[in-house]
Amino acid sequence: MIKPDKPANEAHRLDALHRYRILDSEKEQTFEDLVTIAKAVAGTSMAAVTLIDAERQWFKSVQGVETAELPRDASMCGHAILSPREVMVIEDARLDARFHDNPIVVGAPGVRFYAGAPLISNEGLPLGTLCVFDSQPHQLDPDRAKALAALSRQVMVVMELRRFALDIQQHMRERDDYERLLADYHDVLLAQNADLAEQSRTDALTGLPNRRAMAMALDAAVADTEGQPRQTCVALLDIDHFKRINDFQGHATGDRVLAELGRLLRGQFAGAGMAARYGGEEFVLLLPDTDLRTAELQCDFLRMAVADLPLGFPVTVSIGVAAHRSGDPTDRTIERADAALYRAKAAGRNRVETAG
Repeated sequence: MIKPDKPANEAHRLDALHRYRILDSEKEQTFEDLVTIAKAVAGTSMAAVTLIDAERQWFKSVQGVETAELPRDASMCGHAILSPREVMVIEDARLDARFHDNPIVVGAPGVRFYAGAPLISNEGLPLGTLCVFDSQPHQLDPDRAKALAALSRQVMVVMELRRFALDIQQHMRERDDYERLLADYHDVLLAQNADLAEQSRTDALTGLPNRRAMAMALDAAVADTEGQPRQTCVALLDIDHFKRINDFQGHATGDRVLAELGRLLRGQFAGAGMAARYGGEEFVLLLPDTDLRTAELQCDFLRMAVADLPLGFPVTVSIGVAAHRSGDPTDRTIERADAALYRAKAAGRNRVETAG
């Protein structure tokens, strides 16, 4: 048995073959139909579409014999692709020095006749053959050889269309993957932006909203969704003698006082309203849908709760409360609450004062 040589452009040829993504694929009716026609045209009992891989001959479609592949060294098609512009015809393999002792000649399926029309890619590279073969010697007249070559070109048309369809499917999958990645990236950006927005509105030490967030909430609280005035009170809270805590017990202790007060305020205003750090040791409280008397009582209850904080030393607060007046800017309401806070400090601290 003479093993087939490999084309000089073998590496390029294999690259082209693998781009079709057809090796080891499932049976497809179009290829089956072309093999049926080839077998009928040649009048043989066997026919196949074969592709020549690096070390094997693989059958995309085969009729008349049960096999999926053969070693390339034993393949007749491996010889046929060496003359890609010709239909290779072997009338009786027993009389051909290349094949007389070939396993498929001396053993099953006992091939005698073979004709193979190479499958030529658009680049002019032979990828395999459309072949017909039989267990009896045959001849193939010129017209049938031309018909077999024409059918081989149709096999390549089907392979090109198949590759095009696979490329489109791959493109669609990649587009879907790309769109999913964009959507995921968009979600990440939204989450990051939301986190940044939250950080920009939150005081890091106390975990409370900051002055900016309070200003936005206050503007929204003084009117309902239809723009009608809404009863709202604002209070300013200041830790009494906070500078002494920092000076005599250290800034770390001062920070602990602020953090504990922040925790208390978050609990007090978890259900309704808002507490925010206004700056330094000063906090602002927003009490929507609350009249001035009720707001004063709530603030007095808060004042007593601060005095009970388990800090290891006494801490008190002074609070000024003002009811928002319809038509006033919210800054004016803050100013009135601040004036009430000033009176609370002037009156001895640890007390609640209301604005007139």
